[in-house]
Amino acid sequence: MNRVWSAALALALAAGAGAGAVAQVPAQPAADPGPPLSGYPRRALRAPTPAELKTATYVRDVIYGHRDGMALTYDVFRPVRNANGALVVNMVSAGWRSSWAPPEERQARYQALIDKGFTVVALYHSSAPRFQVPDAVTDVRLGMRHIKRHAADYGADPARIGVWGASAGGHLALVAGMMADDGNPAAANPLERSGNRVAAVVAYFPPTDLAALLKGRTKGGAIDFDDKLLPSVSPIFSVDARDPPTLILHGDADKGVPPAQAQVMQAALDKAGVENRLTMFAGADHDFYVKGDPARTDAYATEAMNAMVGWFERHLKK
Repeated sequence: MNRVWSAALALALAAGAGAGAVAQVPAQPAADPGPPLSGYPRRALRAPTPAELKTATYVRDVIYGHRDGMALTYDVFRPVRNANGALVVNMVSAGWRSSWAPPEERQARYQALIDKGFTVVALYHSSAPRFQVPDAVTDVRLGMRHIKRHAADYGADPARIGVWGASAGGHLALVAGMMADDGNPAAANPLERSGNRVAAVVAYFPPTDLAALLKGRTKGGAIDFDDKLLPSVSPIFSVDARDPPTLILHGDADKGVPPAQAQVMQAALDKAGVENRLTMFAGADHDFYVKGDPARTDAYATEAMNAMVGWFERHLKK
């Protein structure tokens, strides 16, 4: 009788094991969430943790100018510990649309810099679709004068300021670097008499020659302005030997801003003798996006952020 039970039990166990094997489903690849915002890694697009919120204090809504009766502002993120005296300005712009958000919601995007002791400024400009690229260019050049003039108020050295942005923000970061000057002593606006030169630039997939980039595109929103102004808002035409060290990161499959935009900028910087580096990410479209491969997309975005922080550590820290 025991032999019968033993055989029955063995048969049941075998059947159960077989059923379990059939029921197992192969692991599915992670769903593709699409392009990341402005090439940020996923960890930088979440809400900051309570612990992270304790690592910075804010100077909110600093007014640096006005346009059409509306204030132009920036927010300052000051590290609580180990401040290194350098400051990095982030050009908040996507498609030349500058969308404000409370510092508490934006901090995770800057946490890698804050953790290294950098003061960070989120700079906002007059935004598309109401305003166009030339307005944004004018605004950020003015904003950089205000930031440099008041850097000491935020515990930073005005000689150690960097700028960083992605896409339209990358274009404006290059504007801040290539189109900087020492101020105009005869300017009616006292702020215009202040210089706005910076010490380092990082640009993700930036437009550099808007005449080439926008050729044949339908006008509207931010790009609805006179073609005669295109050279004046294209940083490629302002490169000279006084420009700051510049890092450009770009996807070699970018269809929104073709890689040639980065390559011509590198050639111009090389010709002027300006320190620079261009990193191309294989197979990456705009925002470092690799369709169907979220892990690779995030790896590229993480590598870019690490490179950005490293560039500023090298060129801004004493």
